[in-house]
Amino acid sequence: MNKLLLREGIEDQSVRVEADSVTLEGNLGIPQGAEGIVLFAHGSGSSRRSARNQAVARTLRKGGLATLLFDLLTPEEEAIDLQTRHLRFDIDLLARRVVAATDWLLRQPGAADFGIGYFGASTGAAAALMAAAYRPDVVKAVVSRGGRPDLAMPILHQVEAPTLLIVGGEDIPVIGMNRTALVQLRTKKKLEIIPGATHLFAEPGALEEVARLAREWFQEHLKG
Repeated sequence: MNKLLLREGIEDQSVRVEADSVTLEGNLGIPQGAEGIVLFAHGSGSSRRSARNQAVARTLRKGGLATLLFDLLTPEEEAIDLQTRHLRFDIDLLARRVVAATDWLLRQPGAADFGIGYFGASTGAAAALMAAAYRPDVVKAVVSRGGRPDLAMPILHQVEAPTLLIVGGEDIPVIGMNRTALVQLRTKKKLEIIPGATHLFAEPGALEEVARLAREWFQEHLKG
């Protein structure tokens, strides 16, 4: 990757992210004139191919934000996790991968031109928040979609990045988890509850509302 690539508009570039002593597959998209870039931390049992995260990423790119979707696990680890289901809840491991992916991005020429944000879903939201606490000088904003911020509870008070928590109005247990986490956050914060939406935001218009809220949050905190 070179500086010209980071500055010119590209819709979908395959990249290999060196992170935490492993190589992770990713997809980088940089619209023309982008000033911020959002790293996606996917949820339980998902990957960079998540249709929901890809839909959100398209909306962010249309709003002038670059996106990096990458796998938090290697193919071998994913195969193990399908059997054991334990790696998807290893928040320490996932957070280290997010931090390492951030550091990898910062090593690329031209990366200093971008404000960095995290978009986390489900357990990936806990990893994103933990990673934001580890890189307070770098991460400028966090958005959680149907997230489990409670899984990062011991470190939430260290998060400095402005944080938006988005939860479906019918996702009752997760609403409670997010309200509890909101109290622990000491930064600029907001909880948005989308009426009628369930955990996966599969209802008509629900995911579009998630994407709109995320785009506005990142535009406010990453651009300019």
